[in-house]
Amino acid sequence: MSRQLIGSLLVAAIIVAVTIIAVTAKLGPTSAAELDAREERQEQRLEQQEERREEQQDQREDSGENR
Repeated sequence: MSRQLIGSLLVAAIIVAVTIIAVTAKLGPTSAAELDAREERQEQRLEQQEERREEQQDQREDSGENR
């Protein structure tokens, strides 16, 4: 009976280890600081894109006025 108990505990430990590895691999060890930094970079890119669009529109308007 103790052999069966040890076997069951061993299988349970393996299942737990595999589950932890699978979840960590899928989600990644991303910290809150890394997520914040990623979000900040994304916001900066969006702001830069918006600024470029505005500059292009201003240039089009300026070139239209010069004609």
